Amino acid sequence: MKQPLKLRLSKKKRFVPLFLLMFPGLLYLSINNYIPMFGLFIAFKDINFAQGIWGSDWVGFRNFEYLFSTRDAWVITRNTILYNSAFIVFTMVAALALAILLNEVKNKLLARFYQSVVLLPYLISMVIISYLVFAVFSTRTGLMNQTILPLLGLDQVSWYTEAMHWPWILTSVKVWNDVGFFTVILFAAVIGISNEYYEAAKLDGATKWQQIRYITLPSIAPVIVMLVLIGIGKIFYSDFGLFYVVPMDSGPLYSTTNVIDTYVFRGLMQLGDISMSAAAGFYQSIVGFVLVVISNWLVRRKNKENALF
Repeated sequence: MKQPLKLRLSKKKRFVPLFLLMFPGLLYLSINNYIPMFGLFIAFKDINFAQGIWGSDWVGFRNFEYLFSTRDAWVITRNTILYNSAFIVFTMVAALALAILLNEVKNKLLARFYQSVVLLPYLISMVIISYLVFAVFSTRTGLMNQTILPLLGLDQVSWYTEAMHWPWILTSVKVWNDVGFFTVILFAAVIGISNEYYEAAKLDGATKWQQIRYITLPSIAPVIVMLVLIGIGKIFYSDFGLFYVVPMDSGPLYSTTNVIDTYVFRGLMQLGDISMSAAAGFYQSIVGFVLVVISNWLVRRKNKENALF
């Protein structure tokens, strides 16, 4: 039997505050994420500003061919994938360890203090981080060359001209910068685990490591999977500030610091080719989407409860 209109409206009124809370976020997503999607067709055009965007000629996949026919295509693709893979693994391991350690702090004031300290690097601009890195690795005045290396009896290193050092430098900086954000998320999941499980495990004689392995990790597995899948979805995207600002855009470091985003930016600045830049962004989006779908399918095959969809 159909309910009266007044009764249906009264039931919907309770959801009004939720819709009001959702509105700013949905508006932001629409303006920042969805409306720009209509510009994807630029990737298939040869933009001529005299003719306008709509009047420019269609060129099909020519922009994609140009992007990946260069000799640097393999290098930037390899760097992007390997760096982001390392970021996902090391950041998740470090964040998980910190979240478990924070859960062992019983003093609430100290726990909040440690959370703030861990999260602080995530709130620092990458420009400021680049100067902190420069203060450590500057050839003439840096902490490494002036203090640490002499103490170890080693020669000074020209950090900003020797590319072989930068994979571990960039990885360390990225993990230090992001670990606080992931720690807070995982810590929220850890403190949501009922203490009854740990008390029962203690009665059975379980060690701390066994409690972590058989209680903590399985309980927060859905959160870990979610964060990993989000990271995989962005594996073809790079933190532009990390790869461009932190190495000071040093030419000798391009072999290890050049990724898709920085390569496209330099190409755009030098050639002004908007179509090629749009093609690169479209390519990154498609590959990221496919990787998320495949990864989620693999997770779903093993455990449906841990899958995102």
